[in-house]
Amino acid sequence: MMKMMVVLVLSCVLCVSADGLHEDFRIAGCSDSDGEEMYALDGEEMWYADFINKKGVEPQPSFIDHISYVEGTYESAEANQQTCRQNLKLSAKAMKDLPLEFDPPSSPIVYSRDDVELGENNILICHVTGFYPAPVTFYWTKNNKNVTEGTSVNVPFPNQGTVLFNHFSKLKFVPQLGNIYSCSVGHQTLDQPLTRIWDVEKTQPSVGPAVFCGVGLTVGLLGVAAGTFFLIKGNECS
Repeated sequence: MMKMMVVLVLSCVLCVSADGLHEDFRIAGCSDSDGEEMYALDGEEMWYADFINKKGVEPQPSFIDHISYVEGTYESAEANQQTCRQNLKLSAKAMKDLPLEFDPPSSPIVYSRDDVELGENNILICHVTGFYPAPVTFYWTKNNKNVTEGTSVNVPFPNQGTVLFNHFSKLKFVPQLGNIYSCSVGHQTLDQPLTRIWDVEKTQPSVGPAVFCGVGLTVGLLGVAAGTFFLIKGNECS
């Protein structure tokens, strides 16, 4: 049986005088086997409905001021699923003869959440976009060994105005010089996963300023010596 998903995206822009403009949006969707509902702020997942354990989850990082959602948010999400599945039945009848178009994901982008400091806790983020249908599968490695501990995956959400999706995965890590990480992404449109390598590098202080300073000091001393020499010679002649 062909799976279908109906996704509803509601977006709004909030104006906060201290920080400028922020984008707050909600995603609600269902398929013939599962469903999702998620709230996000500036592209960061803030709340989602865990329909398996029947509760709302707030996967917010510890470094931000926690935002709590009102009581009844999960119950509202469950009610929305009933509406979504009813719409899904109607859509399935209307679109049963339309072929599905599949889009492969872009090559993943890997970056650290914070500036890299050796020995300091950090998070690697793997971002992939431009694919349909959702989801993709993420695989992390460290020094060519598979890593699952400390990893997490957000709910995929669509690019605004399109049916194509974004997806993020995160890996908690402690940077150590020479360690090499990779993020691979699998999707039903790919014959083999797409992989991006990320290695820990420590930027050494530039030697340029020291060299130029040394050269300038040497030239300056030579100039002082030459001036002193000619001053003495001038006094002898007089």
